[in-house]
Amino acid sequence: MPTNVLVGYDGSPAAGAAIDAGAALFPGAHAWITYIWMPPFAGKRLRRRLRETARTADELVELIEREGRREADTIVRAGVALGKAAEWDAEPLVKRAIGSDGLRLAQLAEKLAADVMIIGARGLGGTEAAIGSVSDMAVHYATVPVLVIPSPLLADEFDALSSGPVVVGYDGSDGAESAVEKARHVFPERRLLLAAVAGDGEKVEAGPCAQGLDMVTLERASRFGAPRDRGIADTLAACADDHDAAVVVVGSRGQAAAREILLGSVAVATVHRSHRPVLVVHG
Repeated sequence: MPTNVLVGYDGSPAAGAAIDAGAALFPGAHAWITYIWMPPFAGKRLRRRLRETARTADELVELIEREGRREADTIVRAGVALGKAAEWDAEPLVKRAIGSDGLRLAQLAEKLAADVMIIGARGLGGTEAAIGSVSDMAVHYATVPVLVIPSPLLADEFDALSSGPVVVGYDGSDGAESAVEKARHVFPERRLLLAAVAGDGEKVEAGPCAQGLDMVTLERASRFGAPRDRGIADTLAACADDHDAAVVVVGSRGQAAAREILLGSVAVATVHRSHRPVLVVHG
C-alpha cells in the first residue's frame, strides 16, 4: 500500500527540493501537493500591476481575488508536475487560509489522514527564525508525523535518502517509543538505529517497541553555555552523519506547549540543527 504524503509547496526552490527528497524516501507515494492561499492573495508583482489597472478599491479587491487564485493554481500545478516527474501519484490541493499556514497544513494533514507531512525547511516562509516559521508551526501543531527537509542537501546526504539507515533519538520515554513505532511503520524496509544520548551516568533501557533493535549510547555534545536540548540535537545530527543516515526521527512530548514554543525542545532543536531530514513524531 503506497504511503500517503501531504507536501507543503510554495513554488520556492527549497519546496521543489523537498519533493525530490520526499520521493527518494517514499517512492511511489500518493501525494497531495498543497499550496496555502493567504492574504494578500497574490504576489507583489501581480498586485502592483493590478493597482495600476483597477479604478476603485472594490475593483482592486475583486481583481486580486480572481488573479490571485489563478496564480495559486499555476504554482501548485508546477509542484504537481515535479511530483509526477518523481513518479509520485500527485494531485493538487489549494486552500485559502487566514492566519498560520503551518497550522492550516497541520489541519489538512490530519483531515486527510496523511501518513507524513513534508515541508522544506527553507521554503514556505524562507526564515531561519526559531519562532514563527511554517516548519516550526507545523511541527508544533501537527498530529501526524512531520518530515522537515533541510535545503540544500549535499550530494552524499541526498544519495543516503534511498537506502540509508534511520536514526531514532531514544531515551526510553513514551515519546521515544512512539517514535520507534512510527519509524517502523513509515520506513518498514530500513535499518533502525537507536541513538541513546546519555549524560551523568545515565543508562537507557530499551522498551517494548525498541526490543531487538541496534542501539548506540552517545555522550551529549557540550559547549560552554549551550542549552541541553541543543547539545542532544547536535549529538543526534553527528550520529546521523557518522552512519550516513537517511533520516533522523525524534519524538515530541506535546503539541503547542508554550514552554516548547518559547524555549525550544530536542525535537525543534534537531529540526534546526540537522543537515539531514528530520521526522518529528508526536506522542
